[in-house]
Amino acid sequence: MSRRLVHLWHAIVALMFATNAFAQIAPVGSDPNCSISYEDGPLRRRPGREAQVFDPCAAEGLLPAAWNTLPEFVAVPDRWRIVSALGYPEQLWDPYDGNNVLKGDRPVFGDDWFLALNLVSDSTFEARSLPTPVATATSPSPGALDALGVPEQTAFTQNFIFETVLYKGDTVFRPPDLEFRFIPVFNLSSVSVDEAGVLKADTTADLTRTEGFVGIQGLFVDKHLRNASERYDFDSLRIGIQPITADFRGFLFQDSPVGVRLFGNRSNNLWQYNAGWFRRLEKDTNSGLNDITETSFSDALRDDDVYLFNLYRQDFPFVGFTSQAVLVHNINRETDQNFVDNNGFLGRPSALGIQKNREYDVTYAGLNGDGHIGKWNLTLSAYFAFGSETPATFTEIESDIRAAFAAAEVSRDFDWIRVRGTFVYGSGDDDPYDDVSGGFDAIFENPLIAAADSSFWIRQAVPLIGGGRVTLSSQNGLLNSMRSSKQHGQSNFTNPGIVLLGAGADFDITPKWRVSVNVIQLWFDDTAVLEAARNQGGVQGRLPKDIGQDVSLSAFYRPLTSQNIVLRLAASALLPGAGYSDLYGSDVPYSVLANLVLSY
Repeated sequence: MSRRLVHLWHAIVALMFATNAFAQIAPVGSDPNCSISYEDGPLRRRPGREAQVFDPCAAEGLLPAAWNTLPEFVAVPDRWRIVSALGYPEQLWDPYDGNNVLKGDRPVFGDDWFLALNLVSDSTFEARSLPTPVATATSPSPGALDALGVPEQTAFTQNFIFETVLYKGDTVFRPPDLEFRFIPVFNLSSVSVDEAGVLKADTTADLTRTEGFVGIQGLFVDKHLRNASERYDFDSLRIGIQPITADFRGFLFQDSPVGVRLFGNRSNNLWQYNAGWFRRLEKDTNSGLNDITETSFSDALRDDDVYLFNLYRQDFPFVGFTSQAVLVHNINRETDQNFVDNNGFLGRPSALGIQKNREYDVTYAGLNGDGHIGKWNLTLSAYFAFGSETPATFTEIESDIRAAFAAAEVSRDFDWIRVRGTFVYGSGDDDPYDDVSGGFDAIFENPLIAAADSSFWIRQAVPLIGGGRVTLSSQNGLLNSMRSSKQHGQSNFTNPGIVLLGAGADFDITPKWRVSVNVIQLWFDDTAVLEAARNQGGVQGRLPKDIGQDVSLSAFYRPLTSQNIVLRLAASALLPGAGYSDLYGSDVPYSVLANLVLSY
């Protein structure tokens, strides 16, 4: 008898829940009772809200009309439009509005086609002092008839980035089924100097250069091939101009080439992989953006192919630490003709050594890691480069490439302060005239380490002066690769290398303000290449390795405590060491900049 009472009680409770839920459903419909008056059924509404009466004869249904009186239970075509049905207005100017069709909050058309529009304004003004060559004996500056002229320069750069993404699919738990992405960048730059021949090869050109350019940094289609598990592990294929990064910190290859990329994940995202072929694009000389404005798209393609495979493993070997193995093969065949950049300077071959176009095959095998081990944050990177090039930079013979790179950065947080230490090593070539090229060079670097572009050495391209029209390190580059330019030059494995040891700290003064300080000691790994290029030695016939100390101070201000408005102020200088002084003198080069980023 007791068991029957229990079953009866369960049935009564179930009926009560069913009746209550049924009474709160508000479908619009009609039935023989569609003429029932408003008072014929229970009126349920939230306090302070007006009841809404729906026409019970407007559509087919099986419930009495009185049960269609609740605005919070309005029938909507899909869950994306619930916010609109509740009466919240759309505010297109607000990127955080939950009813913004421009930010993918609801379909732009169809059932599951979404649009995401990202707009960025990036403005930078910079005053700097760099070693600057005197082009001719007719320098406009009195007394500037030596190799070095007036070093002061000013520059203004404005980039407008319009990223448009159209994608199909329910992306709450899984990747989109199909994605189209278009990223044009509109650039305006203005640079003023005090020496002729710096901005243009034509020494009669104006000392201020103002130019605009439109580059395409993304234009691709991404197709979701399949789901590999019930947790939406997947495989996808991406074709077109697309951003790609070989490692965590941009040491080897970070660019937006044209290519085909297969990527995905496994084991609930513990494993991720990328496999692809990419062909590099010519760059606009002054903006550094992709230049596809040639007469045909094939003319914009460089004969420079990159085959890349990397594999990530999260929580290995420690929870919170991600390990990565990477294998990259670079084939360069740019030997057909010389390349002159937009300013009239020779980009390929570089004006260094025998000044001949080279071809090379080089493979990079690397291990990288990024994450934390307990309270310690850690980034590790190691590469070995091997292959061959013909001819070498300083000889007509074929040369074997054997070079190495390593980097480490460790940091720890103490309340609102983070302290860190940094080490970087890029091997240098010890003999530019033998058959081994031992200087490490990347494909296209953009290193995020050692204060990144807030530091002088990484931000500025310091010209060699007197040993060939090349730079020691490229703009937004760490390695002393001695290329003609980062945009147009080939990789150069006959270089003096780099050794860096640094310390720094970040101070989160408030949620809106962060201040960073960094001190970096720089050395050349081997100065033999510099001595050959400059035909110059120092004490005991060798140039000193000491480049100097790079000191920098930067402040970040986020008035909205988000990334929508970010103001950065930075100042950096290089205190010359013996090696730098032998090359350029004892003047202190510096950079002072203000950078404002607005994002929507």
